[in-house]
Amino acid sequence: EYVTGTGPEDHVRRPGPTRRACAMSDELLDRIRNAMRTVPDFPIDGIMFRDITPVLGEPGLLASIADRFARDIKELGWEPDAVIGPEARGFIFGPLLAERLGIGFVPVRKPGKLPASTIQVEYSLEYGSNVLEIHDDALQEGQKAIIVDDLLATGGTISACVKLCEGLGAKVIGAAFLIELEGLGAREAIAPVQAHALLSYPA
Repeated sequence: EYVTGTGPEDHVRRPGPTRRACAMSDELLDRIRNAMRTVPDFPIDGIMFRDITPVLGEPGLLASIADRFARDIKELGWEPDAVIGPEARGFIFGPLLAERLGIGFVPVRKPGKLPASTIQVEYSLEYGSNVLEIHDDALQEGQKAIIVDDLLATGGTISACVKLCEGLGAKVIGAAFLIELEGLGAREAIAPVQAHALLSYPA
């Protein structure tokens, strides 16, 4: 039921999960859905905001989500050297995923938040614009990275993260999300980077 990318790798037949794993996965997705809260007209009129704070408040659920991300990334064949997490909710999932994959976590932050030398990029998001920065020594030439965040909407934040990584000579091989909002063209916006989301909702 979860959503995966449409790159060439996705057309390769991979071993399917066991029946027990499928049942556990369905149970996890049901727990996430039941905990999710939708807030209309936030932060502006016309936006249906998917609030993950009840998900974070459910004991054990965040750890199970991180475990699921790690499992799915391995099944997708992604072999990253680092996990990139954009401010702010990428900081929630990113370090947990990095720990499970045995690799480092790299924060991407708003201007003035990182103490050392940075590079930055300006981007558009679903209800405005923003600037993001990364330490200029956070990634090395030729490294592979994945991005993790709570939500894929228009793809603006992810595209900005990709530009930052590429500016340091690294390659983004995929991006993982708790939720994808359908119909906003995000997958096309971030292509050729593959997207993987546990749940999808209409925009």
